Amino acid sequence: MPRSTLDLGAYALPGRIVDPRPGLEQAVAGEALGLGSIWVAERWEKKEIAATLGALSQRTERVKLVAGMTHFGTRHPIVLAGMASTLQALSGDRFVLGFGRSVAFVWKNLGIPVPVNVAMADYAKILRSLWAGETVNYDGPAGRYPNMRMPELPEVPPPMILAAIGPKTLALAGQHFDGAVLHPFLTPEGVARSVAIVRKAAEEAGRDPAAVKIYAEVVVAPDASEAEIVSAVKIRAVTYFTIRDLGGQLVAMNDWDAAPLEQLLADPRFLNIEGQKGTHAELRERMKQAIGILPQHWLEQGAASGSAHAVAKRLLEYRSAGADEIVLHGTTTDRLGPLVTAYAQI
Repeated sequence: MPRSTLDLGAYALPGRIVDPRPGLEQAVAGEALGLGSIWVAERWEKKEIAATLGALSQRTERVKLVAGMTHFGTRHPIVLAGMASTLQALSGDRFVLGFGRSVAFVWKNLGIPVPVNVAMADYAKILRSLWAGETVNYDGPAGRYPNMRMPELPEVPPPMILAAIGPKTLALAGQHFDGAVLHPFLTPEGVARSVAIVRKAAEEAGRDPAAVKIYAEVVVAPDASEAEIVSAVKIRAVTYFTIRDLGGQLVAMNDWDAAPLEQLLADPRFLNIEGQKGTHAELRERMKQAIGILPQHWLEQGAASGSAHAVAKRLLEYRSAGADEIVLHGTTTDRLGPLVTAYAQI
């Protein structure tokens, strides 16, 4: 019997974009391949979640549409609750609301409080209360909201999932959210360690550990040329590992030697490359220079490249490590047909 492809998802409009319209056809193509979900990572310039997923809801019929990820504190809770319930209605209850912490300097630059764990837990409680028709009178780490209520409620409240890397945030996902989204460039062993933390936290919180869904994001480059692997895998790795907190947590969860990361971050040319000043071409050239410092086994063990069959087998390692669903990252849906077919046939 063929393996179900519904436990595979993929990003529409991966990375930086200048035009969101191709995402419409990418979502249609992903649904036609038999994927179970289409994800959109929010970038406010051209990939604002409400507008983008609203459009995708009208071009698709079956796939889950996932905000992967938006952020706490960038919308008032009543606006966020209304956005989610509207997308749930537009999509026929196919919307999933994903959150991420991002990194502290982003929020400091915007003048927004850096989200702490207790505030993120409270945000989840506030949204669930609003969707249940309750009046919310809250004054705490997530802000001050004296009198909030939604008179029109979603028939099916959208699931809320949390992107997590470190042990405390993974535990938070297990305690308070409907799923945990694991960061790209975890190895299968890193995924297994992460899954164990989420499941244990859910059980200790009196929840069903199996009910908390684990999504493993895997950067894939099936049947790709070396130039395509550089773009899809290696440069993407650089953008993650050159953010100190993010890179450090990935290295720790994968149980890798941290010395190469410290060498990379010691050079100011490479620290948080994506946030540095410069043209796109200048930053990309700097990223290519940084690739040489990253150990080759980090790029091989934390991602999946090679033939479509080899990549499909690699995805099964992540499933065996405890991931309920795999989110394919780095490659647009029009390039995923052979991989999806190979995955179904293994």
